[in-house]
Amino acid sequence: VRFVESGGGLVQPGGSLQLSCAASGFSFGTYSLAWYRQTPGQGRELVASISRSGDSPTYVDSVKGRFTISRDNAKNTVLLQMNSLKPEDTGVYYCKTRLWGIDYWGQGTQVFVSS
Repeated sequence: VRFVESGGGLVQPGGSLQLSCAASGFSFGTYSLAWYRQTPGQGRELVASISRSGDSPTYVDSVKGRFTISRDNAKNTVLLQMNSLKPEDTGVYYCKTRLWGIDYWGQGTQVFVSS
């Protein structure tokens, strides 16, 4: 199982970024996926999740209305569109899935929101 995240960077408050996570090594379309973030001094927080079919995405309250998670099962990719970014969105963003009770993580991509 392998995830490769990309799309992070430095953005001003109010700006947008789209994170991408390319997956391989498992049957992508049969598992739910999630984006987490880790902020300095804190543990990893679930930001958004999406079912295997792409229905009923869920979001942490702090990003509702600003972030959108989506997936393309044909391309084995999960995206996180982030709009109206705030300084508190700064962190390392990871994609994750759980297979047979084991969590698999990517290496993360850094997002830094600052003026």
